[in-house]
Amino acid sequence: RILTAFTLVICLSSPGKAQQQCTNGFDLDRASGQCLDIDECRTIPEACRGDMVCVNQNGGYLCVPRTNPVYRSPYLNPYSNIYPPPPAPGPVPNYPTVTRPLMCRFGYQLDENNQCADVDECASDSHQCNPTQICINTEGGYTCSCTEGYWLLEGQCLDIDECRYGYCQQLCANVPGSYSCTCNPGFTLNDDGRSCQDVNECTTENPCTQTCVNTYGSFLCRCEPGYELEADGVNCSDMDECSFSEFLCQHECVNGPGSYYCICPSGYNLLDDSRSCQDINECENRNFTCTPQQTCFNIPGEYKCLDPVRCEDPYIQINENRCMCPAENAGCRDQPFTILYRVMDMVSGRSVPSDIFQMQATTRYPGAYYIFQIKSGNEGREFYMRQTGPISATLVMTRPVKGPRTIQLDLEMITVNTVINFRGSSVIRLRIYVSQYSF
Repeated sequence: RILTAFTLVICLSSPGKAQQQCTNGFDLDRASGQCLDIDECRTIPEACRGDMVCVNQNGGYLCVPRTNPVYRSPYLNPYSNIYPPPPAPGPVPNYPTVTRPLMCRFGYQLDENNQCADVDECASDSHQCNPTQICINTEGGYTCSCTEGYWLLEGQCLDIDECRYGYCQQLCANVPGSYSCTCNPGFTLNDDGRSCQDVNECTTENPCTQTCVNTYGSFLCRCEPGYELEADGVNCSDMDECSFSEFLCQHECVNGPGSYYCICPSGYNLLDDSRSCQDINECENRNFTCTPQQTCFNIPGEYKCLDPVRCEDPYIQINENRCMCPAENAGCRDQPFTILYRVMDMVSGRSVPSDIFQMQATTRYPGAYYIFQIKSGNEGREFYMRQTGPISATLVMTRPVKGPRTIQLDLEMITVNTVINFRGSSVIRLRIYVSQYSF
């Protein structure tokens, strides 16, 4: 009776583990990464007992009868005295032929060329990666990883909050597996998807009606001289400079788009300073309509045509502006001895008190003294006479006088001579033309 013992055990690794393992009967060579056969006839004491001989096989071993010429143990010494020499050759028994199967290490399988080829567990769906993971095939195995934007923690893929790590320059919104960067108003997202670039609104859209000034993240509107920025910060409206001050123009201020200009009344010219008015002397320019018999008298803003002086009875005319009442004429007893006609002009609203006219005696007699007073025309009490010396006095305006207006005052100088017991008077008939304006 021939006893045979054949041991071939294949042990696969537990599913889901991607590390390299070898089946029983093989041992992993760390250097080459190959599964090498274990010689059990060397490593197992008394692997075969009795008359059985141990024969190593790929992945196992066989125990065959010692007299079997097919298998000859390499560990038997033919010259050993332990065992008797083999018998003479005789008929060979017909033992079944034992074929050893070709084995591939874990993670590989035989291909059509009987070569060990890598098994793509990811393509064959034989991996055990979590649904939140992705399978990555490797030589002889596979690994489980997470997609970009996730990180692996205890077998689970958890979303990475990129916003916590400052991925965006300005605004960040985390989404599963990714993030989104946006910019504040006034900025635009650069091509890198993370940094922001200032938008020059002045060149892209120019929101201002006049001048636009770009700032970091925004803009400012400026207005041209003569305009002011409205409450919306964008539009400009005309500035009414005339409403700011009454001293911009001497006469009248006219507002215009973005500016203003001054005008003068009729009879005046605007000076080079563009605000002051100067009287036009029509009499000098001979731009008047007086008759040859009349005299042109210029006043601020206009002129007057003065008729020749005509002395009324009992006065006789001494010259063009003086009338005298002869002493031998009985009608002159209570009348001023002479009347002198004078004309002057004055602007409206002249400041007070103001000295406007001076009167004095031309001849001083021994023992005489003089009294000056306003005989007529001062009903509004705007004037009074202030004596400034023994023979002189000054007409003083005490209240502002508004024009246009014509005032006629009779200024009287009374002569008193106690030596010869004489009392007489002379009158200056002063006509004052008050202009309409204060310039």
